[in-house]
This record gives sequence, structure tokens and C-alpha cells, in this order.
Amino acid sequence: MTSHIHLVFRSIKGQKPELLIGDLKRFTSRAIVKAIEENPREGRKEFLLEFFRKEAAKSSNVTHYQFWRHDNKPIELWSNKVIKQKIDYVHQNPVEAGLVYKAEEYVYSSARDYADEKGLLDDIEVFRTFDF
Repeated sequence: MTSHIHLVFRSIKGQKPELLIGDLKRFTSRAIVKAIEENPREGRKEFLLEFFRKEAAKSSNVTHYQFWRHDNKPIELWSNKVIKQKIDYVHQNPVEAGLVYKAEEYVYSSARDYADEKGLLDDIEVFRTFDF
């Protein structure tokens, strides 16, 4: 979606999901801010960077830019049925929002990979069976 992200991942036994989410947020926020700063065609550069700076000023533990919200809504996926339900929900978000007619038409979704088409990213693991 344009204003948020859904992520389904599996942590390695013994790893805390909160730490993985923190690492993901740190890495992606730095990479996205850098991409905005270095893209000469980004017409909203100053607006975006100023917005992220103002958000950082509201937080005692952020020094430069606040990209992600501090809260998350993690949901443990404990069964094959729940995993499939959540993946289907994520794929249907752009359809429900009226951005596309079919889930696999949304370019930023893994729905393309699930429809046996090539998505934007390499090495997407499509869950056909959910053996734990």
C-alpha cells in the first residue's frame, strides 16, 4: 500500500521477532532516506526530509530522521490456515483500495509471485505448503 507495509516473515528459532523488525526498520529507513537525498528527480525531496526531521524532533531516541512509526502490530501466525488468510489479506489490500482490479496487477506486491509471474524482487519465497 502507499502508506504502510505488510510483511510476513519467519524468524529463526531463538531469534526475537521484535529485534528482526528493529533491524529491518533501521536498515530500510536509512536506505530510503539516502535514496531520497541522492535522487535528483525527487521533486518532494525537501518536503519529505523536513517532515522526517520534524517527526524525529518529537522523539527522544531519534537524532536525524523518523521514517517508521515506533509501534508495530505484529500478529503471530500459528497455523497454515492463518498464514494463508493473512497473505490473502495482504494481497487483496490494493484491490480493496481500488488501485487495481486483480491482486497480481499491483506492482509492489508479492501477489505476482503467487500467481506464478515474475515480481519486482528476486528470491521471493512463495509459501505453497506451510510445514514447520
